[in-house]
Formats: sequence, structure tokens, C-alpha cells
Amino acid sequence: MTESHVVTVRGLSKSYGLRRVVDDLDLDVEAGEVLGLIGANGAGKTTTVECIQGLRRPDAGTLRVFGLDPVTQAEQLRPLIGSQLQESALPDRLRAGEAVTLFAGRDGRDGERLLEQFGLSERRRTAFASLSGGERQRLFLVLALLGRPRLVILDELTQGLDPAARRDAWAAVDQLRRDGTTVLLVTHELDEAEVLCDRVVAMRAGRILDAGRPEELVDRHGRRATMRWAARSADGSATLLDELRRLPGVADVAVTERHVEVRGDRAAIAHVGAALVRAEAIPDDLTVRVPSLEDALLELLDGTAEHLSPPAAERELVGAAR
Repeated sequence: MTESHVVTVRGLSKSYGLRRVVDDLDLDVEAGEVLGLIGANGAGKTTTVECIQGLRRPDAGTLRVFGLDPVTQAEQLRPLIGSQLQESALPDRLRAGEAVTLFAGRDGRDGERLLEQFGLSERRRTAFASLSGGERQRLFLVLALLGRPRLVILDELTQGLDPAARRDAWAAVDQLRRDGTTVLLVTHELDEAEVLCDRVVAMRAGRILDAGRPEELVDRHGRRATMRWAARSADGSATLLDELRRLPGVADVAVTERHVEVRGDRAAIAHVGAALVRAEAIPDDLTVRVPSLEDALLELLDGTAEHLSPPAAERELVGAAR
């Protein structure tokens, strides 16, 4: 483990019965970054973070978090990690404020600040069983951030949250980044990963398919950007179309009786716009579709299905273990 690595995983494997959920996985999490694990259900994301936190004992491989073994040195690690896990629960009768006091220890000022930040101050005396799903999710986020941990693990951070609460959760993660806290985020919300994550790791069948900044995965695997507008019969349109085809980054120009469609990389959007301005042919119905991380992940998963080994392909058909 280097000084810049908060988490180092080498050769991690974990099975449940005959199902191999994590398969010889290597992973590094850099200090101060927000790293997202993305992939379909059953990709092994939750099991991976549970092993990193010491909640699951791996079948094989080595893990180090802040240089410590999560299995044998869990007590030393516990104060350094905060987590909001997908299947967290509290006793039904435990009040929200009592949970914060229990987890906060001696200093409750941080808890009061977080309750206020996530709109739970008025629910302080409400029993856990009486909280809505979104309120429970916000409470677990509060508990994860108590004590200002150096590593925060968030599994489906905004599941069940309304738009306002989702905005507050995103702001909290952004503040953690500014404070230098390392965040490991498991999410199915790919717009969330694009906004929050410095890097993302795409997983399938317990393996890493690709990793990098969200925009890098989009560039490598996303579909082309598309610009579309209604076809016109104005003089010089053929000349304009020829110019569009020669522009940097343009892959093709398709013309039908109804529409002109230009496809290319993201840089092509600027070149096409400039060409339309020069030609004084700016369409009033121009639409632009830019590839997203969701497009990239779908293309990546589709493109790798045929390369899975037979056992891995069979595991994909079995379904989600975690």
C-alpha cells in the first residue's frame, strides 16, 4: 500500500455457496477521492465494500485500509470509517436523537449539526419505526458522518430520497471531498456518479471491466453525440452538408426528407455549431444529445457479455447475490 492509497485490494474473491460474487478483484482507492462502484445488480459491489469494511470475511485475497487488515484489526479501523449501508436497520423503538447520541459518543455537537443539515431536527424524538423511508436514509447518512471519519462508505446514498434531500446528500459528499475525506460510493444512479465521483469502477460478475474518470468511460464506451434538426431546402444546403462532413470529430451526416442528423464526438458539437453560424443557417429546432455514463455502462456491459468465461456467464444468469 502506497501513502496515497487509503484502500488496497488484491485478488479479492468471495463466494456464497456455489456463486462466485467477487472474482479475483484488484482495487485501489486514493486518499481524498470520491470513487464510485457501478454495475448491474449482482456485480459484487456491495460484497466488495462489506469486505473492505470487515463485515465479510473474504475467501481469498488481501485487503488493507489505512494499512490495517479489516478482518484482524477491525477495532483499530472502526473509528476511521463511517458507513451507510444498503441494508442498515435500527431497533424500531430507538428514537432518531437517541441513535445519534449512541453513535456520537461524548461529543454530540456534530450530531446536532448533521440533524439540522439533513432536516431531521424536528424528528429527533421520533422512533425509527415511524420514520419514512427517506428519513431513515437521511438518518443513516447522519450516523455515517458522525465523528468526521477519514473514509466514508455509502451504499445507494440517495435511494428513497426526495429531490431536496437528494440535493442535500450530494452537497454533503461534495463537502467531504473539500475536507479531504475519502468516499467510496456504491450506486445505481449513474447521473449521481457523473456528478459526484472523481473516478468510477464498472463491475460485472465480481470483476472490473473498466475504470477511470466518468468522462473517460463515456469517451471510451459511450455512443456518439448526436445533433439533429429539420431538413430544409435552402440554397447552399448541399454545400453546408459537405462542410459538416469535413468538420473535425464528425463521424457521419445522415439526411432524410425530414431531418439532418450529425453524429460525432463531443468536440464536434462546437464545430457544427460554428459552421451553422457561419452559414447563417441556425435551426430553431436543433437538439443535441450527449452520451452519458449510463450509455457507456450499457455499451460496456453489452460488449463484454460474450467475453465472460462460462462460469461467470452462468453466474450472471443466476441473478443477484448482493
